[in-house]
Amino acid sequence: MTFYIPQDTTALALGADAVASALQSVGIEPVRSGSRGMFWLEPLLEVETNKGRIGFGPVTAKDIPSIVDALESDPARHTLYQGEVADIPYFKSQQRLTYSRAGLGDPVCLDNYQALNGFKGLNNALKMTGQQIVDQVKDSGLRGRGGAAFPAGIKWQTVHDAGKDGCQKYIVCNADEGDSGTFADRLVMEADPYQLIEGMIVAGLAVGATQGYIYLRSEYPVAHKLLNIAIDRAIAANFLGENIQGSGKTFYLEVRLGAGAYICGEETSLLESLEGKRGMVRAKPPLPAIEGLFGMPTVVNNVLTLAAISTILEQGADSYQNFGMGRSRGTLAIQLAGNIKRGGLIELAFGVTLREVVEDYGQGTYSGRPIRAIQVGGPLGAFLPESQWDTPMDYEAFAAIKAMIGHGGIVVFDDTADMAAQARFAMEFCVVESCGKCTPCRIGSVRGVEVIDRIVANENRDNNLILLHELCDTMEFGSLCAMGGMTPYPVRSALAHFPNDFLLRDAAGAAQGEH
Repeated sequence: MTFYIPQDTTALALGADAVASALQSVGIEPVRSGSRGMFWLEPLLEVETNKGRIGFGPVTAKDIPSIVDALESDPARHTLYQGEVADIPYFKSQQRLTYSRAGLGDPVCLDNYQALNGFKGLNNALKMTGQQIVDQVKDSGLRGRGGAAFPAGIKWQTVHDAGKDGCQKYIVCNADEGDSGTFADRLVMEADPYQLIEGMIVAGLAVGATQGYIYLRSEYPVAHKLLNIAIDRAIAANFLGENIQGSGKTFYLEVRLGAGAYICGEETSLLESLEGKRGMVRAKPPLPAIEGLFGMPTVVNNVLTLAAISTILEQGADSYQNFGMGRSRGTLAIQLAGNIKRGGLIELAFGVTLREVVEDYGQGTYSGRPIRAIQVGGPLGAFLPESQWDTPMDYEAFAAIKAMIGHGGIVVFDDTADMAAQARFAMEFCVVESCGKCTPCRIGSVRGVEVIDRIVANENRDNNLILLHELCDTMEFGSLCAMGGMTPYPVRSALAHFPNDFLLRDAAGAAQGEH
């Protein structure tokens, strides 16, 4: 029997190292794998038996002796027994493309990666021209998973066509995952780092770039360690560097730690930081695809976008197109967080409704109280009331209700949440994280906090409500980037769907007019 225990950040935070030590104390050397994304079961101990791969979770070190005993008789009798991991309902009903290898073995083992069809996409790409690779990405319908949902193939085509022959071009991976309730990028880097590396190599082949950078969130030390190990092993195996697999092609890759600022997740601010400057938003145009890193044509894509590339090149654009709906093709990495019973990551084709995700997969709130609001898309996403939970998770469907899918993060609030306080937090978040370059964001967010405070205190309430809406208009249409431009989304949605929360509170905490 082979034992697997994850080494990703979530599993470590929940005691995975202690479980691994307990296994070693009874003579078992476990494989340190990546997480499957079922965080409510972590640490999840998986055991490969002659009857399949079974799981126990959530496991603590003190559970190991009884689990070992159960394995010698009837494992199903153990209270933590979960059955075959592939048959756990939460996991079984997913459509896993990007995360198909996550949790199956040692994430930095090259042999394991290649045994699971790793680098097949790269091998196909090495036989193609740059334009043929770009066409595959365009035909797949892949859109950027970082939030803006811009078609990846169009961006790549621009970089492919930009600059003079032989000019330096760059591939930059935005791994500065700072949105609340998001961890999909981290899970790729910790559970299957070669998937990202392969996607970046293919991107370089497509547009003629020979240098790549992963701009990694500084709060991700485990991902930092695993990425560097994976890169070193890929270089040793000639998947990175000069003359890749005898093809005559070259691609170098480095990890650079981020500046610890939310704004550096915005692509131009990221480029400034990568150049060694203060992370401040650039005015556009010129677009980074024309003048990006060090003024050269640059592809800037999110981790999930680049990680999807190897699947597209391995299985073909048509296969990827078969998932999803409308203009939203492929799969979406949905992250369940906040007040949720079963938090974790699920990968599903676009089109599943928000209600299905939260109720069927998340199983409702952790507190057991009714769900009141769901925020999708990070701290700049709208708060959605129950009347909007049947909206399919599709870029256009969410845009139609003034919401966004963004990076796929979902944060759940129960009926005790104060939505006026959440609206104020959105403005305050912008105060703290604004780069300060443009007035609507820098000053507007400060004034926004003040105006919300006056509304809740019932100071000239009607006029201040008008002022808040006008302030939101100024921020939305006058800000240089989405930091200020989208801060009004959570504020307006809270005002529209939870107006009573903005009424003056009595001594008992009830809003005026609730009695």
